[in-house]
Amino acid sequence: MSKPARRLMPAPIRRLRGLIWKESLQIMRDPSSILIAFIIPLTLLMLFGYGVSFNISKTRVGVAIEKNSPEATDFLHALQGSRYFEVHYSSDPRALEAQLVAGQIRGLVVVPVNFSELLLKPNSVAPIQVITDGSEPNTASFVENYVQGAWSNWQVQRGLTHPSPTPGKSASSGLGGLVTAQPKVWFNQQIESRDSLLPGAIPIIVTLVGTLLTTLVVAREWDRGTMEALISTPVSITEILISKFIPYFFLGMGTMYFCVFILTVWFHVPLRGSLPVVSLAAALYLLNALGIGLWISSATKNQFAASQAALLSAFLPAFLLSGYLYEISSMPHWVQFITTLLPARYFVTSLRTIFLAGDIWSLLIPNFVAMLIIAAFLYLLISTKTVKRLD
Repeated sequence: MSKPARRLMPAPIRRLRGLIWKESLQIMRDPSSILIAFIIPLTLLMLFGYGVSFNISKTRVGVAIEKNSPEATDFLHALQGSRYFEVHYSSDPRALEAQLVAGQIRGLVVVPVNFSELLLKPNSVAPIQVITDGSEPNTASFVENYVQGAWSNWQVQRGLTHPSPTPGKSASSGLGGLVTAQPKVWFNQQIESRDSLLPGAIPIIVTLVGTLLTTLVVAREWDRGTMEALISTPVSITEILISKFIPYFFLGMGTMYFCVFILTVWFHVPLRGSLPVVSLAAALYLLNALGIGLWISSATKNQFAASQAALLSAFLPAFLLSGYLYEISSMPHWVQFITTLLPARYFVTSLRTIFLAGDIWSLLIPNFVAMLIIAAFLYLLISTKTVKRLD
């Protein structure tokens, strides 16, 4: 732009343009900004992608058969053939109980002495016992469910190959019956926890850029004294906030695109929706994340205090209460109410919908509206609390 053209621009526009350019140069020259925007996100994605998984594979379980029989041996072989279990066999339950106490196995399946007799009785109680390690509730639940599934499948297979010999009676009375369940999984057909975890990790990463980085940069200006010099100029507080907002908004969007690229190209996470809708969801969430950062910066002028406030008010709630790791419906009702005030909850839900199901607007629009409402409240709070003065 030529100098005469710049002189024709209104003074507020010229000041804002200069502030945005200054802030952009500061981002490019600051190694910590690049570290937080790209290196830490890459590290977190690799950690979540390779180090965190809710899939059960080769869980160590013990199987104790108190009395050998063809049925008991056949059931043992069925468990040994499962890709979910690493079976430790013994005829003495007490030896396996000691391994369970020591943490060497995660569950114990006991096949009793009267296994064959109970198996052939109509309407008999399930003739196996499953003991799990309750010190790890998730693993215990998985072991119980998978053993129950293996037991049901084994019964069905035996029922199909050995139908009930009594005419007029269903084979289900003793050996599982001829009625079989055919499970079908939607949206995540392979039931890969990675396909659900990694899209949910993007809000955690964007929070680092949007809230933590913005808060630290503003607090650093107070520490260095540059904010006092800026306040002494004709620049308004609105121009200062906008100049902080715009560069970090585009930096946050760049981080989001970088994460989507890693997810789809490196980890092969399916993106069934469209990139423009992902961009819209990220833009709405960045309005909230940057708003929280600017609000914290207006309340504290110390980098350490600002970083702690950002972690407690944005990062930890996004990590723990957004539904990323824990189902919100399983939380206490008062905690569920708190999650409705967190924009990360709506962003996590939106991204999982877009990645796994597609652009389902009936699900996305309520989340987008909720993020807009929270952002409007945040910027109203910032406008009332942020003033141009040193005290």
